[in-house]
Amino acid sequence: MFELSLAQARDALRARKISARELTAAYVGAIEALNPEINAYITPTPELALQAADAADEALARGHAGPLTGIPLAIKDLFCTKGVRTTAGSKILSPFIPPYESTVTANLLRDGAVFLGKANLDEFAMGSSNLTSAYGPVTNPWTRHGDNRPLVPGGSSGGSAAAVAARMALGATATDTGGSIRQPAAFCGIVGIKPTYGRCSRWGVVAFASSLDQAGPVARTVEDAAILLGSMAGFDAKDSTSADIAVPDFAAACKRGVRGLRIGVPREYRMDGMAPEIEALWQQGLAWLRDAGATIVDVSLPHTKYGLATYYIVAPAEASSNLARYDGVRYGARSDGHDLTALYENTRADGFGAEVKRRIMIGTYVLSAGYYDAYYLKAQKVRALILKDFTDVFRDVDALVTPATPTAAFGQGDRMDDPITMYLNDVFTVPVNMAGLPGLALPAGLDATGLPLGLQVIGKPFDEETVFAVGAALERAAGFTALPTLRAGAAA
Repeated sequence: MFELSLAQARDALRARKISARELTAAYVGAIEALNPEINAYITPTPELALQAADAADEALARGHAGPLTGIPLAIKDLFCTKGVRTTAGSKILSPFIPPYESTVTANLLRDGAVFLGKANLDEFAMGSSNLTSAYGPVTNPWTRHGDNRPLVPGGSSGGSAAAVAARMALGATATDTGGSIRQPAAFCGIVGIKPTYGRCSRWGVVAFASSLDQAGPVARTVEDAAILLGSMAGFDAKDSTSADIAVPDFAAACKRGVRGLRIGVPREYRMDGMAPEIEALWQQGLAWLRDAGATIVDVSLPHTKYGLATYYIVAPAEASSNLARYDGVRYGARSDGHDLTALYENTRADGFGAEVKRRIMIGTYVLSAGYYDAYYLKAQKVRALILKDFTDVFRDVDALVTPATPTAAFGQGDRMDDPITMYLNDVFTVPVNMAGLPGLALPAGLDATGLPLGLQVIGKPFDEETVFAVGAALERAAGFTALPTLRAGAAA
């Protein structure tokens, strides 16, 4: 069953060729076999999954199938799930069991999805490696040819991406604040889309940086990602930033083709030190689109070179504000002290990891008296210029195509002693978050060591349909069928 895409599994379930229990049991078995090595799940929920599968089979028998009835998914442990522990990858939330369901996961349950468990992540979604989780690192299911040293899956949605790549889920929820859907998708050889800011509700999602966070799916194919986003998206009155815009048929857009589209190529995305294989893949992707009938146009985004520096002012500032609520008083873990101040200090010292503390300190500094204007206010002005660059370019083109990451997946621990080098992993993805645009990453080739490399498609606000159309065209041309070293089919 592991060879089935989400769309194929959905069709097989509806045709009663397989049962939801059979499908779910196969994935539960894959988790039991592979999770000890990959650590993609913090909290597997096999009993709940099988109960949900039985309910799905009853719905299918009555002819009441929803868009995702019987489809087993992983849920990033940043989404609150009623009655199931939600940790955000942090010790400080280790005992937290939400009494409510996030809007995104409620939408998936409404459409019949089966939840396999909560997927691992960088603590509070802060990281590009999935090495900062309080519950241990996630291991990329891919390895280099002739080299079994463990690689990172990317972050922060590394658990979600690794689970999908290793056939431990048919799809997964993820979140993207500066590239945390697209970078792990590229590292793990799967598809991930960060939708337009406001397309998916943030209600019930543990906050990192509220003006940047956006939920989205990771999946094996562009069509699968489109199907998942169709269920996840929609207006939510409980989220003041949720857009009251109709959700189109994203899956249908995958069949549109690209003939007549104008595809922009931003010259600023050609970086010094970028791997030659990334540049070659980029040129190959543009050639595929040209052959499919698109016109390739050189464009300029002059302020995107400031995107990473701007992000690492805005995001930590918002994180320092959002994480102030974790004080040991209302919920989560508590470390006692002789007075209230000591309780706060001990709880936060014990509960937060090094990367979270680093970002809180940076954010508190740039918001402090005397530095607010020099850093935070100036960063917001640059952010407006980044958005203006994209707005100007999209008057002339329908979408942009760039690399997804500057390198393939790197080894665990390779960059942990240099936060700046780690932050550079997001250089191609961060500008999209700063501008609130949709961006999709998909696998398009392998490097010389056998690791996947990804391309990124960037679209206009709320034009995910064109993003999916371009992504599907690239997917068809690339014909990417490689599988990671560790996969459920091999373990079964």
